[in-house]
This record gives sequence, C-alpha cells and structure tokens, in this order.
Amino acid sequence: MNKITRILAVVVTCLAIGYFSGIVTRTSIDTWYPTLIKPSFNPPNWVFAPAWSLLYLLMGVAAGLVWDRIEYEKEAVKNALVFFAIQLALNALWSYLFFGLMNPLLALIEIFVLWLMIYETLLKFIKINKVAGYLLVPYLLWVSFATILNASIWWLNK
Repeated sequence: MNKITRILAVVVTCLAIGYFSGIVTRTSIDTWYPTLIKPSFNPPNWVFAPAWSLLYLLMGVAAGLVWDRIEYEKEAVKNALVFFAIQLALNALWSYLFFGLMNPLLALIEIFVLWLMIYETLLKFIKINKVAGYLLVPYLLWVSFATILNASIWWLNK
C-alpha cells in the first residue's frame, strides 16, 4: 500500500467516526443542548462541524504519514497507531457521554483522559514523523478549549 492510500484510508476512517459521533450529537443539539447555560465564549453551533471535519482530516493525514513508516520503524509505528486508535475511540466516546447520556461531568472526566492520550499520541508521532506530530497540534489545542468549555458548562449547570 502506498502513502496516499494509507493517508486516504485513515482520513476516511476518522471522518466516518466523526460522522457516527455526530449522529449522537445531532439529536441533542436541537433538544437538550439549547437548555444548558453556556459560557460567553461558547462558539456558535455552526463552528463545530467544520472545525471537527478539519481536525479529522489532519488526524487522518498524520496517522497515514506515521503508518507509511511501518517498514522502517515497525514497533514504534504499531505502538503509535495503537495510541491513535485509543484516542480516536475516546473522541467518539466523549460525544456519547456528553450528548448521548447528557452527562457533562462524566464527559469532563473522560476528556481529561482523551487529552492525555492525544498528547501521548502526538509525542509518539513526532518521533516517527515530525510533520505528523505537528498536524496533531490543532487537535490538542481544540480539545484543550473543549475541556475548558465542557468544564464551564458542567459548572454552570450543576
């Protein structure tokens, strides 16, 4: 499999996971989410879909670049991709906890674990391919912001 095929495979996987996470989100966006008190820095709802689409694209490219190094650094690549898969699963789980279960506190606890996994994935990626590691920086920053937003929503609605 060549580099482009690997990148496309992971990008499609990330976008698909984002799509399925969005299914849980969409129902609550119109019903439960508007009833919450939100902080003044809460972005408008339309910002989230393009932001996450871009982040899933960047994540997929990053993982594809790392995967492309499998012939040269087999164990490091496998380990990094396991961390990537775990953080991707945690990413999807957050949507279910926050929007599906409507539980900002449980989602807040989980997003701390997600942040740590993204950070560890970034560190592993950067050792294999610097560009791949840097491509995860916007994701880490966005999840940092999302953590503050999640904490604020929990605090304002407890």
